[in-house]
Amino acid sequence: MIGSLISFLIIGLIAGWAAGQLVKGSGFGLLGNLLVGVIGSFVGGVVFWVLGLTAHNLIGQIVTAIIGAIIALYIAAKLKNRAA
Repeated sequence: MIGSLISFLIIGLIAGWAAGQLVKGSGFGLLGNLLVGVIGSFVGGVVFWVLGLTAHNLIGQIVTAIIGAIIALYIAAKLKNRAA
């Protein structure tokens, strides 16, 4: 249980960093991107579940998390721009 949570957080942090590198200009700094990456891991899992896709290995889980983090960064950037 704890191992799953730790791996989820590590994958989320990797996804946040990678998404921040891919989506330049609309990020929230390193710590913000890492936080959005952890949230994005969950978002990616939900999106893939809705589409009927699953990740069976570490690479698939990282790709899922990165896609979710990119979606989460995009939404967060839109909300940030709307509030400003």
